[in-house]
Amino acid sequence: MKIISVVGYKKTGKTTLVERLVKALKEHGTVGTIKHLHEQSMHTPNTDTWKHSRAGADVVIGVTPYELVKFSCENSLDRALTELADEGMDFTVVEGWKESTLPKIALGDVEVPNIILRMDRQENAEIDIADIDIIVDLVHKQPEFHTLPSLVKKIRRSGNIEKAGAIGTFTGIVRAVSENARTEFLEFESYSEAARQKIDEICGQLKQKDGIIDVVMHHRTGIIQKGDDIVHIVVAAGHREQMFPVLREAIERLKAEVPIWKKEHALEGEWWVHDTSGQK
Repeated sequence: MKIISVVGYKKTGKTTLVERLVKALKEHGTVGTIKHLHEQSMHTPNTDTWKHSRAGADVVIGVTPYELVKFSCENSLDRALTELADEGMDFTVVEGWKESTLPKIALGDVEVPNIILRMDRQENAEIDIADIDIIVDLVHKQPEFHTLPSLVKKIRRSGNIEKAGAIGTFTGIVRAVSENARTEFLEFESYSEAARQKIDEICGQLKQKDGIIDVVMHHRTGIIQKGDDIVHIVVAAGHREQMFPVLREAIERLKAEVPIWKKEHALEGEWWVHDTSGQK
């Protein structure tokens, strides 16, 4: 999933740009959006779903003939991005969250981190088609955001999935306790383009093996907290006997061949680790 954020002060045309961008991205795949509502609440008091929440339900879902609405108290931008990735979205457009580290289209003179394009816009102003084309191109160049469900959905869309009799997955997580050390978090760095090319090369070679329908892999970079996911691998095969050896080979080759480096941050200090996997 490719992500872009649109930010600006009030009446700078954020929503108008998001609308145009969603329509343009729909020509390239599925699109989700996230809107920062600040202190607003859509959970109307004294409704049945509101009463469910007040009674202690952690998640409440309301279903009508026209929509499905989910209410949850465990809310954040990361949670919203994960929800859309799990749904299999190809693109997500975020309106707001100036303080986030997401790549941003900035409208007006707003100062925020990670601006990749600044536009001088006013509310209700016409947006040039050429500007939209530039933004769509920028979105395609952004790093991928994936979850295990999003990769499974991706592999299920494979052209040969009807030949599959098994889908196997591997998830590597940050181990908190290992021997005499207690890890607080790991930090991963990579040559992003080289890493992506190598992962694509490994997947392509593994797909040539007998009975293998498709292989996809994703390795996160940056800071990853203890217990959180580092790497996901999904393999579709005609039979489970063909799938399991390839799943193991995929993680071993990713660790050995992909240019990703790991720095461990523990209570005892921090150090770079040769092995690229969080399982050490």
